[in-house]
Amino acid sequence: MKILSVNAGSSSLKFKAYEMPEEKVLVSGTFERIGISGGFYTIKINGEKIKKEVELENHKVAFQILMQELQDLQVVSSFEEIAGVGHRAVQGADHYDKSVIATDEVIEDISSLASLAPLHNPAAVLGIEAAKEVVPHATHVVVFDTAFHQTMPKENYLYALPKSWYTDYQVRRYGAHGTSHKYITEKMKEILEKDGKLIICHIGSGASISAVKNGVCVNTSMGFTPNAGLIMGTRCGDIDATILGYMEEKAHLSAKEIDTALNKESGLLAISGYSDMRDIEAAIASGNEDALLAMEMFVKRIVDYIAKYYFELEGCDAIVFTAGIGENGPEERERIMKKLAFLGVKIDSEANNNIAGFKEMQEGKITAEDSLIPAYVIPTDEEVMIARDTYSYIK
Repeated sequence: MKILSVNAGSSSLKFKAYEMPEEKVLVSGTFERIGISGGFYTIKINGEKIKKEVELENHKVAFQILMQELQDLQVVSSFEEIAGVGHRAVQGADHYDKSVIATDEVIEDISSLASLAPLHNPAAVLGIEAAKEVVPHATHVVVFDTAFHQTMPKENYLYALPKSWYTDYQVRRYGAHGTSHKYITEKMKEILEKDGKLIICHIGSGASISAVKNGVCVNTSMGFTPNAGLIMGTRCGDIDATILGYMEEKAHLSAKEIDTALNKESGLLAISGYSDMRDIEAAIASGNEDALLAMEMFVKRIVDYIAKYYFELEGCDAIVFTAGIGENGPEERERIMKKLAFLGVKIDSEANNNIAGFKEMQEGKITAEDSLIPAYVIPTDEEVMIARDTYSYIK
């Protein structure tokens, strides 16, 4: 059975096609500059990369080209072979605690929640509607980034704010990266042979940490929006909220200007001048003190959350690193784990240095045998989670 996993952006469309239930990747690719001049798409199949330039008027056109390419590349003989299409949606609020069929009502809900994810939810709606029009026979499923975190207890998802802000305006902690955290939770169950107490560190340019107990999320670092918790590439993470009103008054900044500063001009970029960790590492090597400060702040915030969740879980069966930096940053992992020595974490430097996405070993344990808490590197796979959830509605 062939399933498509789709992640639609406002001007992009990423996809992977799977043979299920084998979870074999048949083809993957990205359409870019949809609705913008200079459109193009890339497709990866059988180790080959194909790139074509084409004007992409809208998401429907992108889907039509995608389906034709699947036929031309003999991935499918006809559109009807696509049994299901899974769609990523960032924000489902507290309406959805699992993936659901993309009914008209669900699509309306996603659209109505656009104010909670203005860059992502409208794009998801565009993708879903385009796909349903091009492949109407398929089962369309929506997979929400926020769903996995809906198991948090009230004391963890509510803010100490006027109650009407929650009841009337839906202000609460939602979290993000839920599909990734869910994937790691399932993977670690196989490794540990139980539903353990996990601290999952999804660390990339966007970053979040979750505390997982008995297979469900009990807390997560991101909040009402993804700009909470950790210091990220261009996001500030946790700050004193009064700063916003202060800067509005003193610097005469508008709400939009403040939001832009918090999300696009802060984080590692603000401290070091770089948002990419590879650039920061290079700058540190050349003696750049701002880069070193950014790294120290970045690591400290991660350690703070790991320690917090260790005590909240009353112990920990494993710490897991995933996503771009988590998977490919042995230097960052070592800095973090050395600061966790007080919890009995003992790094295996050789194992840590030999695991990364660009090396032969891409996953495994990176702590010594006598470490009181084992730490692992596990590559995340949000696309396969979307495919699994979609397949579950069809099989």
